[in-house]
Amino acid sequence: MLIAGGAGLLLAIVAFGVAYAMTPIPDSTQKQATAQGSVIYYRDGKSVLARQGVDRRLVELAKVPQHVRDAVIAAENRSFYEDAGVSVKGTGRALWSTLTGQQLQGGSTITQQLVRNYYSGLSQERSITRKIKEIMISIKVDQSKSKDWVLEQYLNTIYFGRGANGIQAASQAYFGKDVGKLTVAEGAYLASVIQQPSRFADPEGADLEAARTRWQAVIEAMRQTGTLGAQEAAAQTFPKLTAPKKPFVLRGQAQYMLDQVTAELNRRGYSDEDINSGGLRVVTTFDKKLMQAAERAVKNTVPAATPKAVRTGLAAVDPATGEIVAFYGGNPKLTGYDNAFSAKVPAGSTFKAYTLAAALNNGYDLSTQVNGNSPMRVASDPAHPIPNDSGRSYGTIDLVRAAQNSVNTAFVDLGQKVGLDKVAATAEAAGIPSAQLRPHQAAATFPLGVASVSAVQNASGFSTFANKGVHVEAHVVRSVTDGKGVKNVVKPSSRQVIAEQAAADTTYALQQVVKYGTGTGARLYDRPVAGKTGTTDESKSVWFNGFTPQLAVAVDMFRADNRTVTIPGYGVQFGGQLPAQVWRAFMTEAMRGKPVEEFPEPSDYGSRDPYTSPYDNPYGQPDPRVPDDNGYSPAPQPSGPPETPQPELTDPPQTQRPDEQGPPDLPDDGGGFTQQPETPNGPPDDQGGPPRSPFG
Repeated sequence: MLIAGGAGLLLAIVAFGVAYAMTPIPDSTQKQATAQGSVIYYRDGKSVLARQGVDRRLVELAKVPQHVRDAVIAAENRSFYEDAGVSVKGTGRALWSTLTGQQLQGGSTITQQLVRNYYSGLSQERSITRKIKEIMISIKVDQSKSKDWVLEQYLNTIYFGRGANGIQAASQAYFGKDVGKLTVAEGAYLASVIQQPSRFADPEGADLEAARTRWQAVIEAMRQTGTLGAQEAAAQTFPKLTAPKKPFVLRGQAQYMLDQVTAELNRRGYSDEDINSGGLRVVTTFDKKLMQAAERAVKNTVPAATPKAVRTGLAAVDPATGEIVAFYGGNPKLTGYDNAFSAKVPAGSTFKAYTLAAALNNGYDLSTQVNGNSPMRVASDPAHPIPNDSGRSYGTIDLVRAAQNSVNTAFVDLGQKVGLDKVAATAEAAGIPSAQLRPHQAAATFPLGVASVSAVQNASGFSTFANKGVHVEAHVVRSVTDGKGVKNVVKPSSRQVIAEQAAADTTYALQQVVKYGTGTGARLYDRPVAGKTGTTDESKSVWFNGFTPQLAVAVDMFRADNRTVTIPGYGVQFGGQLPAQVWRAFMTEAMRGKPVEEFPEPSDYGSRDPYTSPYDNPYGQPDPRVPDDNGYSPAPQPSGPPETPQPELTDPPQTQRPDEQGPPDLPDDGGGFTQQPETPNGPPDDQGGPPRSPFG
């Protein structure tokens, strides 16, 4: 018997040795064990916009109060600092119950719990093989790692209920405070929760009594282990739990914001895994109050009777930084795309601003004379004349009056003079992607806005004029701090797109549009405004783009089915009507309390038209000669020099198919030609911006 017993013991030792030698510590961890969710903030860095991924925040053991550590050890593994990583009694009990087919038991130390939840290759199923493997790894971990390392990983890994993973997240979830501020009673409660996290997450009735009993047992265990004195233990009272937070739900524009932030993070090299489990702290460019102001401006201005097919988009860009501080993308419940970033519609006469800037940057000045007669024929397609609104002729006019009255033929003539390639280059440098410009660049009507753009792109483009000719790439992320605390501040690219004086002169001409031209509906009573209206063929998309020195804002209205924008009681819309009113409503709120800044002085371009001079029109009344900024629909035509005006021809309207799939990219605009809708180009490649901003 002695020999047999000795042989059996020897075999057991040999088997243990073989198993020990053949079971290495896994070289990888379970993703969920160390995953930290990301938090996305508004531009103030405090207001939470969204949360992504696992609710966990890693914390160093030194930042966890000693009494919290003592509570966990007293509740889960009193011999933690003395044992070899496993409990002989507990392990023996667990193995025996497994071998005899009884209820499987854990019998696990803190080290064993960590090994099971932390390392890859250990499933959660209860089997003799898995249990032996767990024991072997636990012993090796205990020999190769310090006890403090094990406890730190355990406290950051364990699930505490209420969706909280790790002691830091649990402290916030149950008591609304940092782990370093937990009291003895609060720490003891979190230790109590580990055993039954679902039951004790929000206990009521019998569950509450069970939670109290378990908490009292932990306090008593702390007294028995000597980490609490008898009097201190007796003085503890059951802590008050905060109400569980409701699951984070994205409402209103938040989903659109998150979509754009995620897309930009991806472009900057952050993977979806980084976002969901990398513990990022992302500060966006979005101003919470301005986001609310944008939504109010649209909802309070656009009539309630507006058909659901009519979409309104708004985008606001800080010219100095390129930061998109606010936008309105529509109702997420009605459409799968947003109206500010994704939807691209013809720019209409707002594009004339880029044509004007290109000319002023290439040797022309505000006194340059252009042909404003209607209709205008081009040599390449004399059968399709280009008319002005209502067929009106203006004769030979300078660029200020051409902009103020949004004269189609004047800008076609100007495009021929300066060169359509230079117009396209200016628009592209101001933020309009070349892929959206190139298909239209050969047409004589290109300067009139036949290319489709988004509200964000157009606001970003106009911000160039407000920023003295310097364009800063539009972006929605200010900074990213990774899980290790390393902060990366976005540093956008910027460059001088047009000369400073050319930008000043462009701005001056656009000021006259708001003072006396087609954009008077966008005036602000307390500060100067520059801007441009845009109305496409048959009012299928209507715009107002405007800016102050501190903020550039674009507003558009369109229909995804490519039909005329008509509002019951308001009729067919033009850029100077509801779009301008939405713009004014938003800017009135956005600029409230901001200092009044003046635009730079324009060049002296000689004698002025009486209706462009405030001295001749002291009350700032609109020029009665200015028509609505209407569009028209001649056939597509390549560029070519204008010919002597001929009697106007009437062309039958051309039919257009509705863009039924995805974000609209509608054909034609104010003064452009009708064509088939393009394939949507997607949101702009938003990049960063300088740090300085009047919005914080």
